[in-house]
Amino acid sequence: MRSHSRIADALMLVLATAGTQAVAHDFWLQPRDFHAESGGEWPLTLQVGHGAARQRSPIPLQRIERFDAIAPDGRSYGLHGRLHPGRVDADADLRLDAEGTWLLVLETDDRAHSRLPALRFNDYLDSEGLAPALEQRRRTQRMDLDGSEIYRRVAKSLVQVGSVARGDAAMIPVGLELEIVPERDPYAQPRSPTLPVRVLYHGTALAGARIKQTLLEDDAEPVAVRTTDSAGRATFDLPPSGSWLLNVVWTRALPAGAEADFATTFSSLSFGHAPPHP
Repeated sequence: MRSHSRIADALMLVLATAGTQAVAHDFWLQPRDFHAESGGEWPLTLQVGHGAARQRSPIPLQRIERFDAIAPDGRSYGLHGRLHPGRVDADADLRLDAEGTWLLVLETDDRAHSRLPALRFNDYLDSEGLAPALEQRRRTQRMDLDGSEIYRRVAKSLVQVGSVARGDAAMIPVGLELEIVPERDPYAQPRSPTLPVRVLYHGTALAGARIKQTLLEDDAEPVAVRTTDSAGRATFDLPPSGSWLLNVVWTRALPAGAEADFATTFSSLSFGHAPPHP
């Protein structure tokens, strides 16, 4: 009986750890609206997880290292003082005055730590397209050992103030460790049916990265998955309505004796279109 109890306890711990891990990886900025008039208050929440696991992120303020707004003319404004994670109504309140496309940028530290049993860790690396990490585990004969990582999360969101998209904020790299850079403003008119993007890792084009596209109104599963080409590029279909999330993950092996096996970055880009007028 005691042996069965220990097995049950161990199974529950594995399931709980796996659930926490799944929630921890998907993180993005969710404005109340992706389109608004200039000068008004603009509440925003930090979201994590998808489908039934989606919730407000519990991340504490002290782990957020950067929260900026890039104006349509390219000027950057630090908004860390506008953050108040965990408040009932919103995690931040913004006021954006200049009309055009703004880029919001958030970056956490890399002090988050996770550990998974070997099978689940290998499955996670495979599902996220982290082939170099899987190959490193095979080469070092660690496929049967638990896997661990330290990680940071970075998120960008495109919001449009006023009725006209103007400025190049959407297409400007902002120096994140891993970032998705649109090569076209998704709000520009005439509206394009596709959105080409480029993935940069430490400022360099990243080939072989898996990008997932999710409709946030129905977010249990991604609607499309693309792998970046040799120039770090991929292209997605872009319907004329809906709120959209692109997310990508990349990792690098840490040296032997480090606190974890890998250092991972989870990166997202959110944006959305108002429903077409009847």
